[in-house]
Amino acid sequence: MRLLWIATKSPWPPADGGRLLLLESLKAISAAGAEISLVAPALPGEISAAAAALSPIARPILIPARRRSRSVALAMSLLGPRPWTLVRHDSAVLRAAVAGQVAAGRFDLVIAEQLQAFAQCAPAATAGIPVLLRAQNVESSLWRQAAAGRRGVARAMLARESRRLALAEGQAMRRAAATVALSREDAALLRALAPAANVELLPPPFPRELPARSSSFAGTPAVVLFGSADWEPNRLAEARFARLTWPRVRERLPGAVLHRFGGAPANDPSIERHPPLAESIEAFAAGSVMVIPLGIASGVRMRLLEAWARGVPVVASPAAAAGLEVEDGRELLLARSDEEQVTAIALLASDSVLRERLAQGGRARLAADHDPEQFARRWLALCAGIGVRGEPAR
Repeated sequence: MRLLWIATKSPWPPADGGRLLLLESLKAISAAGAEISLVAPALPGEISAAAAALSPIARPILIPARRRSRSVALAMSLLGPRPWTLVRHDSAVLRAAVAGQVAAGRFDLVIAEQLQAFAQCAPAATAGIPVLLRAQNVESSLWRQAAAGRRGVARAMLARESRRLALAEGQAMRRAAATVALSREDAALLRALAPAANVELLPPPFPRELPARSSSFAGTPAVVLFGSADWEPNRLAEARFARLTWPRVRERLPGAVLHRFGGAPANDPSIERHPPLAESIEAFAAGSVMVIPLGIASGVRMRLLEAWARGVPVVASPAAAAGLEVEDGRELLLARSDEEQVTAIALLASDSVLRERLAQGGRARLAADHDPEQFARRWLALCAGIGVRGEPAR
């Protein structure tokens, strides 16, 4: 099977959860025998290294294209009907690259990785090639959650964006041959947006076991937090943890050190900032604890899956754990407040038996729900079931 995959960013380096999801998916499907051509924008300085890393699993067509600036996209969105995030990712250069691939090759199916990539697939749809949309999350739900936490003009603008995205998601799903959701919650929300659309549930793949980094982090315990610059609710949640929760952790555990990957610098000697990752293994050390304090989320947190695979225990908010079939104390510790986060971190710092139980529980969950071979079989079966006109074969 020959697949043309269209993404909003190169999966290499896997510096965030979206890139990691795409990378692991390409690995699994390629290993199952599919031929994949990947069209994605990339920073000019990263194209050579990314192409070398991706070549064993796909034919990379990496385009030196940048997203529109936030301000320009906002102005265009305010003056037109399209949502801000779709305007920002819209790219004539990428569409031209897709058109060139469609004209030169023969593909069985085109995959749009996220709603923002769907418009770039127009040349394939025009040529009669079915398009499958994978929704890494439900965009309208994310913006609706963000609006609920704001007031005044900001609340109104975020709610407006949510409504626009809901319309765009519904339109895209009706045009797509099928839409793949990552979780039961996302699948239900997507079906409500387009009841007639074909929505399939397919959790993301991840290996059951990966090694941790060879050296440990400073701190007793070392606490790991991933920073985010692209999605404001993530950035605010991480900043809040560093500003409000972390001092309380230090009161309880004076030897603790927070290792923050990405995000803003901090004038605190107990917070060590690391640059964005080229190799994700560098963020997962034996003896450390990972915290995911998100208040707004959709889809599945890939860094949580990676922590399971590398044997690092996780303290997560209910929002961060949503979309996963987890139980508090079995695969992770749930923390609903600052005090619960502090208590959970302190508990993991002192209880090696609990740490081992969570490691085993996480890996068991990976084997049950996220096995790469099972994912690839289901993905290729779905692709094979899509007819030449883009309708699911019955």
